[in-house]
Amino acid sequence: MEAIKDTLSFNEIQTLFNNQKGNQFKVANRSIVERKKKLKQLKTAIEVTFRDEIRTALYNDFKKHPSESDLTEIYPITGEIKHTLNSLKKWTGRKRVSTPLAFLGASSHIQYEPKGVCLIISPWNFPFNLTFGPLVSAIAAGNTVILKPSEHTVNSSHLIKKIVKSIFSEDEVVVIEGAVETSKHLLSLPFNHIFFTGSPNVGKIVMAAAAKNLTSVTLELGGKSPTIIDETANIDNAAKRIVWGKFINAGQICIAPDYILVHENIKEELVKAFQKYLKVFFGDDITRSEAFPRIVNKSHTKRILNLIEDSKSKGAEIAFGGISSVDDKYIQPTLITNVSLDSEIMEQEIFGPVLPIISFKNVEEVINHVNSKEKPLALYIYSSKKTNINYLIKNTRAGGTCVNSNDIHFFNNNLPFGGSNNSGIGKSHGFFGFQAFSNARSIYNQHVPGALELLMPPYNNFKQKLIDLTIKWF
Repeated sequence: MEAIKDTLSFNEIQTLFNNQKGNQFKVANRSIVERKKKLKQLKTAIEVTFRDEIRTALYNDFKKHPSESDLTEIYPITGEIKHTLNSLKKWTGRKRVSTPLAFLGASSHIQYEPKGVCLIISPWNFPFNLTFGPLVSAIAAGNTVILKPSEHTVNSSHLIKKIVKSIFSEDEVVVIEGAVETSKHLLSLPFNHIFFTGSPNVGKIVMAAAAKNLTSVTLELGGKSPTIIDETANIDNAAKRIVWGKFINAGQICIAPDYILVHENIKEELVKAFQKYLKVFFGDDITRSEAFPRIVNKSHTKRILNLIEDSKSKGAEIAFGGISSVDDKYIQPTLITNVSLDSEIMEQEIFGPVLPIISFKNVEEVINHVNSKEKPLALYIYSSKKTNINYLIKNTRAGGTCVNSNDIHFFNNNLPFGGSNNSGIGKSHGFFGFQAFSNARSIYNQHVPGALELLMPPYNNFKQKLIDLTIKWF
């Protein structure tokens, strides 16, 4: 099925936006009970009503196994909803804060209020997870929302629209399908907040457009997430977890281990362990494996294959895999060794089932390499030596880190998820997602005349002495 085309005119999009703008205070002033009701309806839709259709859509878009769809698309949404339902009353309650003694007679608190009309632009790699996850936070915070799913996953985008329409009116939440022109029209509108998930290059375009309206943004981007394995690591555990985290969704995941930095003394053993688990997970003939998905389209397949060819032209060797079919959008899980650092595969985010493996002699080499690049969305460390783990964390920067694991931090709704600078701006999940779609409104209430009134003009020597005392003691 071809990618979705632009269908709505700018005036039609403007009308939908205006309707949500006119309805934003009605939605914002709904009770917590009413917000929870909507979230429960969404949970039932994802978990029960449309679950089989979600699995079918993902199979048609990626040939994804139903179990993988459940783990990576269904569970993150239902987990996010359950966490939000349990916490929403606490999040929306007044947060009392102390008032300085100089302002005696007053009280202060913080009240989270909705930002207003929000735009969520979601990517193609996990279309349900990365559309409905932010939507849960936006609903919890009391916003109206326009959703723009990816045009590349046609079956999933159509179903997302169907699910939303079954629960929400268009002046609450609406899905607008389309391609580049539709995105341009949406980004020209004065939204109160934009939540974008995608590449750093497109993130810059989104942020530039948002700046014209002084719209706040949450940018969930990507980059090259390094995985560091020192000589003390449990090689078998590391290999099993990395193979799962790298090759799930055929490597089309922003938090996938992008490349391996392994101590030279254990490199060969690690490669053998990788090879073992690739066969354990996907069998001897991976082309027949139902557990291994396909690339989203032929264009992305060709892009990944070009990265492999460029690395081979610069001396890299295939340690596993290398079989591909552009027509079938298939690239076998591929391990590459002896990779030159000036290869394109070491400059671009791979976003596919290809894993470069690079050896190092000491930790300082690793730190210098990681810090010479943009801050990654994730950094993974495999080690049994606490001093190495702490040293690596203290001397690198990343959006998030797992120690002796990878990818799993995404699923913990008590942790903020997001990048730093090139890998993202702002955080999501749980309270941090609620916070992203909220304005922390400060409220100061003067109950009785305060001491400050003694310091108002006209000024004299006595008032100056009071001012001096205030500066010194309060």
